[in-house]
Amino acid sequence: MIAIHNNKSTDLFHFRWMDYCDKNNIPYKLVNCYDNDIIQQLKGCSALMWHYHQASPTDIVMAKSLLFSLEQSSTKVFPDFNTAWHFDDKVAQKYLLEALETDLVPTWVFYDKKTANQWIDKASFPKVFKLKGGAGSQNVQLAKTKQEARALANQAFGKGFAAYDGWGSIKERYRKWRLGKTNFFDVAKGFARLANPPRYAKVMGKEMNYLYFQEFIANNDSDIRIVVIDGKAFGIKRMNRENDFRASGSGFILYDKESIDERFVKAAFEIHKKLKAQCIAYDFVLDNNKPLLIEISYGFANAGYDDCVGYWDEEMNWYEGRFNPYGWMIDMMLK
Repeated sequence: MIAIHNNKSTDLFHFRWMDYCDKNNIPYKLVNCYDNDIIQQLKGCSALMWHYHQASPTDIVMAKSLLFSLEQSSTKVFPDFNTAWHFDDKVAQKYLLEALETDLVPTWVFYDKKTANQWIDKASFPKVFKLKGGAGSQNVQLAKTKQEARALANQAFGKGFAAYDGWGSIKERYRKWRLGKTNFFDVAKGFARLANPPRYAKVMGKEMNYLYFQEFIANNDSDIRIVVIDGKAFGIKRMNRENDFRASGSGFILYDKESIDERFVKAAFEIHKKLKAQCIAYDFVLDNNKPLLIEISYGFANAGYDDCVGYWDEEMNWYEGRFNPYGWMIDMMLK
């Protein structure tokens, strides 16, 4: 029997898992991973599946501790260690992806102000500044000049950065409101959060004592996201925001097969074999006709992929039509 953490959010995978199990007569048990007796709740279960979220204050505190403890005790879990230890941590991903010799966008991390400024003096700009965590282009900005980069260094090794960018959130909410992708209440909620940031940001505290930059890869009007699960891959093309270099979270998505160069799919399969992971979304840009990896994530907002028109297998065979990647996850845990 599979145990599934019960969660109220429809953006997470668990509703899709439950639906697949119901339709295929697969026994499962709903559990609450936050309960003190969760280990006892899992007695008789062969696996635990939990789509935990980077913006959940409770998940931030305990999700990895529980999942990896269970994995060490020989319980199958989703996501497992190889899939999720680096989740929402771009610094960790830098070291991992460099160690595996992947084609990663050039990335630099510094841990003292002097070394950072010495690099800034010699570097060319613009560069992309990021904090370790954040999805949908949150905590990402372009440092256009050395002066802007030094200001970021001063803040990184001074007062630090809030994990939640209040003004950036308001701008993003307003952009979506103008496009008809959200309502005005959501914009007003952004202003309220200036005074009362979301709890996850308070749990995480200030981001400080490190400085992270990536090379700015010009001439890209989009990025490509390829999701690999159990020997199968599907993808989307995410167009940049208007007058912006950022694609993640833009809401402008192309799903047709012709929009996705198969070089990205092949690159994702190759990296996935090195990671030995269960499920990873790979974000790429193109540089001189070569796919470069930006970052990775085991989780994704499920509704954004319902319009995908098909998928590839590892031999690059294409399967046209609707498919259920959440069912793939269940089948993978039953093997």
